[in-house]
Amino acid sequence: MAEISSSRLRDILAHTIGPTPWYWKTFPALNSAAGQRFVWTHHGDQGPLGYLVSLALEQEPDKPRLALNSYCRPFLVPPSYLGIWCPEGRSLRLTCFDPDQLKAFDVAELAGWFKRSADHIYVHTAPIADFQVPLSLRPGTHKIEVPAELATVDELIIPTSYAAKAADDPAFALFIFYPQAGLVEVLPQPWVTASQYEIGRQWITRAARDPESHRILGECFGVGQLSAGRGWMPVAALARKE
Repeated sequence: MAEISSSRLRDILAHTIGPTPWYWKTFPALNSAAGQRFVWTHHGDQGPLGYLVSLALEQEPDKPRLALNSYCRPFLVPPSYLGIWCPEGRSLRLTCFDPDQLKAFDVAELAGWFKRSADHIYVHTAPIADFQVPLSLRPGTHKIEVPAELATVDELIIPTSYAAKAADDPAFALFIFYPQAGLVEVLPQPWVTASQYEIGRQWITRAARDPESHRILGECFGVGQLSAGRGWMPVAALARKE
């Protein structure tokens, strides 16, 4: 299998969505079915709104329709819905909203919310679809029930922590969702172990598939960019082969 150059790796990852709040600039542009354009706003790292990222109409940036706490990733759901995935206890939560239904609220409601709440999503409108998948799924491919509203998504690659019973067990895994097919594939990453990495300080932030080679690419905070087949290789090792 041909290796992927470091420059191509960096280019793909530059356009890959990462978690709130650190990667908010990678969040997708959103245009609703009614033709409304929505924009993302990061509220800085100080004050009562610190670390929050909110979504609002372009012409009403001070009237948020939705706000995200840490570790959320929004994604587009064709043709015009907004999906969000985030950790939820010992599960992964995938939810879907119709942007045209989102109700505005006073930004003052968000003051201090990040610091006192374990909730990941603040919104006044119920999602049109919402489901969870347990992180305890074993390696392999599993059949899942996916709401119809999310079934237009071809693939969603989710890097997540994974229960490790020993220091040499994988502490991270990729959950690769195929919503159209109603499947999820669990791929533990054997190179991310407590004996090799500082779990908690070093973690996989985002991942994507290269459309040409179909290999999975990723980024690990505190390590750098990564390239993968079925397992991943730190980019430093990849670079030595170029």
